[in-house]
Amino acid sequence: MARLQNKRVAFLAADGVEQIELTKPWDALKAEGAEVRLLSIKDGEIQGMNGMDKGDSFPVDAIVGSVNANDYDALVLPGGVKNPDLLRMNDDAVKFTKAFFEASKPIAAICHAPWTLVEAGVVEGRTLTSYPSLQTDIRNAGGTWVDEGVHVDAGMVTSRRPDDLDAFITTTIEEIEEGRREGQSA
Repeated sequence: MARLQNKRVAFLAADGVEQIELTKPWDALKAEGAEVRLLSIKDGEIQGMNGMDKGDSFPVDAIVGSVNANDYDALVLPGGVKNPDLLRMNDDAVKFTKAFFEASKPIAAICHAPWTLVEAGVVEGRTLTSYPSLQTDIRNAGGTWVDEGVHVDAGMVTSRRPDDLDAFITTTIEEIEEGRREGQSA
């Protein structure tokens, strides 16, 4: 039996998402039986990036402001530079992200995606990793930054970069399989 059967996972992303940080976890979670949906801050499609080069476009399943975090078991935040910068400036995206912490549900963020976690006010007192350029932002938000391929803090999975995707995916699947975690709420 698939490890994530009957689990609904929201992927929240916007234009500028690092394509492999969206597609590789998406495919892995689907292969484990999860129902995955792409949410964004706009309808239609979002533009993926391969580094600084345009990649593929991805169809959006729903606008984040039209869905409820209660309908999902976990949240995945892919990186890229522009993507999390757009998300952290969108009130609906920030509220949606924070709702997962308030419900003690797993959330996984890679690369620059912890910017959205900072904006949601869920970093204080937590230890996480990210793309190295975010370490000052994380510390200023009251978190502890570590230089690790993947780090878990009470159901919050964070990772540094595409090179860490295998560990990020494995850990994300484990956390979603485990489900809600006590002590996660911000």
